[in-house]
Amino acid sequence: MTFPKSTWRLLKSEAAPGPWNMAVDEAVLEAVSGQKSLPTLRFYSWEPVCLSLGYAQALDEVDQEALMQNGWDIVRRPTGGRAILHTDELTYAVVGPQDDHHLTGGVLASYRRLSKALMAALLNLGLTVEALPQPQSPGMNNTMKDPVCFEVPSNYEITTNGKKLVGSAQARKRDGVLQHGTLPLFGDLTRITQVLSFPNEHLRQIASDRLLQRETTIESFLHRVLCWDEDAESLITAFKDTLHIKLELTELTSQEIQNAEKLEKEKYAHHSWTVSI
Repeated sequence: MTFPKSTWRLLKSEAAPGPWNMAVDEAVLEAVSGQKSLPTLRFYSWEPVCLSLGYAQALDEVDQEALMQNGWDIVRRPTGGRAILHTDELTYAVVGPQDDHHLTGGVLASYRRLSKALMAALLNLGLTVEALPQPQSPGMNNTMKDPVCFEVPSNYEITTNGKKLVGSAQARKRDGVLQHGTLPLFGDLTRITQVLSFPNEHLRQIASDRLLQRETTIESFLHRVLCWDEDAESLITAFKDTLHIKLELTELTSQEIQNAEKLEKEKYAHHSWTVSI
């Protein structure tokens, strides 16, 4: 499918704490929904390491003492899904109005369109990837109760050699769409199990082993560490070519910054939001 040419905004944000990253995503969503900003493609990373919870995920799935001992942050996302440990990765966000032709047709239809750009970027980097419907196995329901987001690929998640590579989630609010997701570049994927609650260490080890069977990084496939900028440039090219869009590199507006500061203070960095479920 060839889409009509359109202009989007490109944001390349500096590494920031989790509450600020989520506040910016929501501030951009509000601006785009109110037609105060162009549809936006944003890339960012996390400093310090941060555990993010899905919107409806229970806080008691987190070992908060272990989280504190590691010096890692925690934030609750505005999107669904399970826990993700944000480190050694590139995070992307696509924000646009619901009537944008790339985002119409509901969550799955829009995700499949955007996934074409994600897959093209990874193919350009030399990976072999696919996004196929994932069958419901007999043990799927029990596995989905696990707190780790990457454990099982959901429908049309991007995989390589059968292992989940890109995790994405979407929220629709105020006539706008936010889809953000992570591309793990390198590192030990089992670190997340250090800060999640398990009845005993044996079950923690089982969860770690299962993660390595079902999740992967770009480094594991390419056998080299891919830097953040190289990954970002591949994504930029793929979004331009695959979705037929023009990207204009710019910055957050003063209104978006002001709104993000308010959202960070009153929502994402506030204890009541983190424990809201």
